[in-house]
Amino acid sequence: MNTTAKKLALALGMLVLTSSCTAASNTSTQTQQSPSVTEVRDSGKAVTTIKIDGSSTVYPITQAIAKDYQADPKNRVQVAVSISGTTGGFEKFCAGETDISNASRPILKAEMEACKKNGVAYMEFPIAFDALTVAVNPQNNWAKDITVAELKKIWEPEAQGKITRWNQVRPSWPDRPMNLYGAGQKSGTFDYFTEATVGKTRASRTDYTASEDDQVLVDGISKDPNALGYFGYAYYEKSQNKLKALAIDNGKGAVLPSRQTVEKVQYQPLARPLFIYLNFRDNQNKGLVNKFVEFYIDKAPTIANAVGYIPLPNESKQLNYVHLYQGKVGTVFEGKAEMNLTIGELLRKEGKF
Repeated sequence: MNTTAKKLALALGMLVLTSSCTAASNTSTQTQQSPSVTEVRDSGKAVTTIKIDGSSTVYPITQAIAKDYQADPKNRVQVAVSISGTTGGFEKFCAGETDISNASRPILKAEMEACKKNGVAYMEFPIAFDALTVAVNPQNNWAKDITVAELKKIWEPEAQGKITRWNQVRPSWPDRPMNLYGAGQKSGTFDYFTEATVGKTRASRTDYTASEDDQVLVDGISKDPNALGYFGYAYYEKSQNKLKALAIDNGKGAVLPSRQTVEKVQYQPLARPLFIYLNFRDNQNKGLVNKFVEFYIDKAPTIANAVGYIPLPNESKQLNYVHLYQGKVGTVFEGKAEMNLTIGELLRKEGKF
């Protein structure tokens, strides 16, 4: 065990001991104080509902963890997980309407200000890495790879109504209509993809089939031989028999999305971290939310791997635990996404939180 890991383990042990000593005396008061708790009645007994909303990319991880958590009869709590996109999720989160926000990009400056205005302090937890995937229909037998420059040519605002056929992108491709599918404007995937390909966040043509729900995009592309679209890797992996991923060439050769190419820092610029954000008021005032987040941190690597994302190393779990118990409020991203971030760089940023 290296020096950093030893320090983290020592800090974790001390903090867990402190947390366990105080949890029992505070739980009942914490639950009563939190204004965001929704209580419903189940056979005459109060059941607390933890509200989660946001990214459809992060949804499969959170939904699977919530299912496992609720399967334990000792956890008398309901976990409601919804999809409104990262931006839509932050709108609710910063208004104090949800307890946890799923996010496929870091919180932005405008969202930070909204949270501050409404008195919502937040904690940031990276939970996995994603290989944002560009996919076509399996009947497409001409496209195997695509360059970042070609993606810009397709998706930049100036392409609207003009770049509408495959041979306009690459002359060797057929003279067939190109039907586009992509993230809706309240999706963090939309923010990340536009910056990574076009060079400016939210700069995109709008004449395409848009949705904050990645499954809607998968279904559309799987039925359209002329389709091209983008979404999170887990949705591609789950539907590989209905889709074909394109290799991405950023000038260093075409690379297909995979767990291995993300870990080896080969799949750029479309590899990105995924997050959950916790309302810190709830962390202080609501023992049940705190307990669920502990469970989430513990299960995230296994579940992320199972549903099709790239799990973060054990060091990330240790850092998340330390940040949770120390109450580390804020973000290490200064209100903006970072392109070409690696897993190692993410851990170094979080380690300096």
